[in-house]
Amino acid sequence: MLASIRVAARRSLATNLRTTTASSSSLHCHAIAPSPPTTLSSPSQSSWSSHRRRQHQNQQCYHTIPTVLMPVKTIDVPTMGDSITEGTIVDIPVGPGDYVHEDDVVVVLETDKVSVDVRAPEGGKVVEILGEVDDVVDVGSGLPAAVEEAPVVASDPAPAAAPAAAAAAPTPPAPKKVAQAPAAPPAMESVTTSLGNRPERRSKMSRMRQRVATRLKESQNTAAMLTTFQEVDMGNFMEMRARHKDEFQKKHGVKLGFMSVFVKACTSALQEVPAINACIDDATNEVVYRDYCDVSVAVASPNGLVVPVLRNTEHMTFADVERTISLFGQKAQDGTLALDDMSGGTFTISNGGTFGSLMGTPIINQPQSAILGMHATKMRAVVDGKGNVVARPMMYLALTYDHRLIDGREGVTFLKSVADKITDPARLVFDI
Repeated sequence: MLASIRVAARRSLATNLRTTTASSSSLHCHAIAPSPPTTLSSPSQSSWSSHRRRQHQNQQCYHTIPTVLMPVKTIDVPTMGDSITEGTIVDIPVGPGDYVHEDDVVVVLETDKVSVDVRAPEGGKVVEILGEVDDVVDVGSGLPAAVEEAPVVASDPAPAAAPAAAAAAPTPPAPKKVAQAPAAPPAMESVTTSLGNRPERRSKMSRMRQRVATRLKESQNTAAMLTTFQEVDMGNFMEMRARHKDEFQKKHGVKLGFMSVFVKACTSALQEVPAINACIDDATNEVVYRDYCDVSVAVASPNGLVVPVLRNTEHMTFADVERTISLFGQKAQDGTLALDDMSGGTFTISNGGTFGSLMGTPIINQPQSAILGMHATKMRAVVDGKGNVVARPMMYLALTYDHRLIDGREGVTFLKSVADKITDPARLVFDI
């Protein structure tokens, strides 16, 4: 399907041309003048002249204004990335007759990964809109076509609750008493519970949600996913963070959170166990090992889950990680994440603990081979090195990996390395 908006370019109107001479092509005069008689006396001649003057005054003249045709510019669907070939119209904030300025939003398109604002290349008046909300448009389309909007499936009306009096069964009559016999127990009454109003509603899945659903199911059908768990003591890092967070924010202008230490710990472990950072090329049946670390971080947005990528985390500091994640989080809330921000990635970290998740099994983000799931930190009773039972802030970690490429030994080794680095952050400093 194709859709576009035609906007008249801004032009100054030509001045109206008015011509008073009878020879002008834009002047059409219609007059009825009878032929003079062949012979007239002097008084009659004067009368004829007055008659001619009145005829001239009553002459009907029509001045035509030349029509100026304003050029019309068609706004094409912009290019939205190499893998994006079409989009769905989700909003049309302007209508025919509206005036738009240069760079004003005229259409909002939703793709598999991100929403795109289509803007006017120049100011002008909207002449016509060929397309409706929910229409699918092709990238680079230059031929406008109007598409009728698909009907919205309305929810079925809820069944009306039956009156309680009509639904209730009549009470059976009590049995007659028999002389010298115990009275029979009263019969149980049939009770019908009113279900009340039970409405349902339907809403069309967004294009992003459809794409997420497809990719997650493809991941389940493709990878041989296996999840291993490990618990980590967050106490030492939390104490270190409490001591230095104010100074860290004062120097770097960003708060010190949990994600930076997990990104750095995972990056170090990825370099220790290269198979976790590798992937399978199904087309050539080869294993691709990456000597760089691009860590994808799952971020919640109003339109769904997005996964921006931290590039070359092996060269990033704690401050670089926190600053970049904060920027991605702001972009996700504003809806300004670009496709380049979410493309690629060799490993993913998902923080379900933000929402209070105690434990879960994350799904691999294809074509990656593993994903780490963080969960909520809870005070639990543990036995310390001296045999004492103490309360410590503990977190469960889950690593889901593709068993086609990664053996159990490698998966457990990687997750244990991450847990050790979080438990004792000095390992990150000394690279051990």
